[in-house]
Amino acid sequence: MHQFVSVDIKKCVGCRVCEYACSMEKTKTCNPSKSRIRVVRIYPHTNAALNCRMCENAPCVTACPRKALSQAADTGVIGVNDQLCNGCGWCVKVCDFGAIALDPKPTVRICDLCGEREGGPACVEWCPEVALSLTTGDALSQKARIASVEKLVEAVGEGQ
Repeated sequence: MHQFVSVDIKKCVGCRVCEYACSMEKTKTCNPSKSRIRVVRIYPHTNAALNCRMCENAPCVTACPRKALSQAADTGVIGVNDQLCNGCGWCVKVCDFGAIALDPKPTVRICDLCGEREGGPACVEWCPEVALSLTTGDALSQKARIASVEKLVEAVGEGQ
């Protein structure tokens, strides 16, 4: 089962600590533009952290004309071969989640769940609001179904 970092938008305050933690972990610089996770404002008071969802049959891997991207079968983590990547951006265009960023090297930056790090992803560890967590697509779908049922029960209860 492929895990990825998920955000609880009810908890995310847009502080961008996750971006700083990621850039420190990956580039040893305190520069959120070098992060593999990005915080975006959705509505005036809603924020969300975006990063790779480790898609099954990832379109970014298929789209890469130089075969610079590969996906680990067991974890779903997308690897980038910097020697093959020329920064063409095809992977960026096909990513439904806006999770891939171009780097001036030229290459691309994609979340790898801090695979080399013992404590798991730095962004999850350092999030002060505990808005980030590791999850799976199935677990996220189940959570959405439960929330829908709760809303339905609430609406039925208000109608009586």
